[in-house]
Amino acid sequence: MDLNAVFDRFPILESAALLLKPIELCHLDDLHAIYSNDLVFEFCGIMPRKNKEAVKNMIGHFERDFMKRTKIKWGIFSNQDRDKLMGIVEAWNFNVKVGSVSIGYYLAEPYWGKGIATEAVALLIEFLFEQVQVNRILAEVMPGNIASGRVLLKNGFMKEGTLRQTEIWTGKGVVDLEIYGILREDVNY
Repeated sequence: MDLNAVFDRFPILESAALLLKPIELCHLDDLHAIYSNDLVFEFCGIMPRKNKEAVKNMIGHFERDFMKRTKIKWGIFSNQDRDKLMGIVEAWNFNVKVGSVSIGYYLAEPYWGKGIATEAVALLIEFLFEQVQVNRILAEVMPGNIASGRVLLKNGFMKEGTLRQTEIWTGKGVVDLEIYGILREDVNY
């Protein structure tokens, strides 16, 4: 696994329709709209944040995590409007010995059901397999989050099972998690 491909310089990922790039202060209003919507985090271990100043501070946390080489968060933007933040896709839990990484994603509510998450995840897995040379990508989904499971299945992930009462998620307590995974050999990169 080549962590330098992730953390030496922030990687910009692009498809015909989407651009994945850093979230900056100029995106604060859009980021606040995402983080202040209870529905966005219904199936996440993240508490919504109504306070705009708290959301502003999060942008610094994104950069700090990147500089510490522990997590990377890309803003999801349209190639039509390269400054309108539609959502976030992230990678963390880089396990060099196993060659694995965890991913997650969430979109602002107006962009649900339009294939944006599916395409953003496709861009991310291509980058992780081709550039970072990971062997396994993992995603955890709360049971009941049908849309998120579909995003993963469309991208070639397999539902590997459900871990019962496996984690404590903020605002949710002890939760079950469905585990989805995809291996490099599954996609022939």
